[in-house]
Amino acid sequence: MRRRLVELLRNKRIVSEAVLGAIGRVPRHLFIDDTAFQARAYEDSAFPISCGQTISQPYTVAYQTELLSTSPGQRVLEVGTGSGYQTAVLCEIGLRVFSIERHKPLYLQTKERLSRLGYSPNLSFGDGFLGLPREAPFDAIIVTCGAPFVPPALVNQLKPGGRLVIPVGEGEVQRMKVVTKSLNGDLSTVDKGDFRFVPMLAEKSN
Repeated sequence: MRRRLVELLRNKRIVSEAVLGAIGRVPRHLFIDDTAFQARAYEDSAFPISCGQTISQPYTVAYQTELLSTSPGQRVLEVGTGSGYQTAVLCEIGLRVFSIERHKPLYLQTKERLSRLGYSPNLSFGDGFLGLPREAPFDAIIVTCGAPFVPPALVNQLKPGGRLVIPVGEGEVQRMKVVTKSLNGDLSTVDKGDFRFVPMLAEKSN
């Protein structure tokens, strides 16, 4: 089923072999809590998880990961750990992953899951709008929830030459943005089309 998913993503023009290989190695069914959806884990669909969140469809995960344009060993901040599926994909391509989640129950559940599956990202419970200043700067930042705007703190925590991949918009549909910081600190933004994400919220949920 994973091989079929990889071929589906290849047909949808995901070209990075590193990303496709990571998708092929991560057992997505183990990141879905509801047994009713586990049999459909390798469909290109999003599914609900706890705390009113979702596990993104594999195409979205692959596309955002490809947009990061990272190399093994680089430091990446993920805003919105969620189920941990995107986190695992980032780990599989050899990145040093720092991830932040605002829902305490989801943070604790996912921390245990990733450890059990052999992944060892640096996970934090906190406000994604603030990023992780104590661990900055990052080579790349990926936001896996719909932000109403591009948080200045995330831009500030990006290394020169790095890029931030973030869906921006307050409605049901967001626009995927790639913000690149040049070596002299200038910013440029490219629009990559419409996507749907759960909203990015500042308040931490205990």
